[in-house]
Amino acid sequence: MLRFMPVGDSMTIGSAGEHTWRYRLWQHLCTAYGGPFTLVGPRETLHDPATDAPTSHAYADPGFPRGHLAGWGEGWHHMTPLIGETARSCRADVLLVSLGLIDLGFYTDAEQTADNVRAFVAEARAARPGIRMAVMPVIRNIRAEADTAFADQVAHFNELLAKTLTDLDAPDSPLLLVPPPASYDFHTDTYDGTHPNETGEHKIAGAFAEALWREWGLGGRYEAT
Repeated sequence: MLRFMPVGDSMTIGSAGEHTWRYRLWQHLCTAYGGPFTLVGPRETLHDPATDAPTSHAYADPGFPRGHLAGWGEGWHHMTPLIGETARSCRADVLLVSLGLIDLGFYTDAEQTADNVRAFVAEARAARPGIRMAVMPVIRNIRAEADTAFADQVAHFNELLAKTLTDLDAPDSPLLLVPPPASYDFHTDTYDGTHPNETGEHKIAGAFAEALWREWGLGGRYEAT
C-alpha cells in the first residue's frame, strides 16, 4: 500500500462545499496507478468559512480517503515541527507538498523559508528514512500582482526552493520539484485570486500527477474527469 500525504495551506485543505485538488488527484490515481494506494494524514476536515475553523466535513464528494496535513493560514513555518511525528504515525511514503504563500506573506522571508524547507526535509527523513517528497513552488496569486515586494519574495523563494531540493536530493529519499501548472491563471482558476476553483483544482492535481508519472513512474498522464 503506497501512502500519499498531502501537506499544504488553504489551497490544499479547501473550504466547505469543495472537491479539493486532493480529491481530483485521488480520482486520477484510481484509474492511473496500478497498485494499492491511499491518502493519509492526521486531519480530514475542510475549512468552514462560517466558523473560520477546520470544522467542516461538507465535501462536494466525501467518498475518498480524506486524510491530509493541511491548514488554513499554515505554512512551512507551521508544518516543520509536525512533519516528523505525522509522517511516522501515518506511515507516509510520498509527501505532496504545496506551501510557502503564508510564510512569505506573514512569517518569514525567502531565505528563512528555505531554511524551514531544509528542516522539514530533515525531520521527515529522520522519521521515515526512505520517504519521497514532491514539492510545488509557490503559485502566483492576486497579492503578487498588486505587491511588488511580495512578488519578488515569491520569485526569490522559488529559486531557493529549486536549489534546496537539488542540494538535498538523495537516491534513497528523492526530492522532486513539481513544475507548477503552466496554464494556471489566478484570474480564471481561482474564486478569489488565491484559492482554486474547479479548473484550478484539476490543474494543481494534474501538475502533481504529471510529475509523479514522468519522474517516478507513478500513475500516468492526467486526464480531468
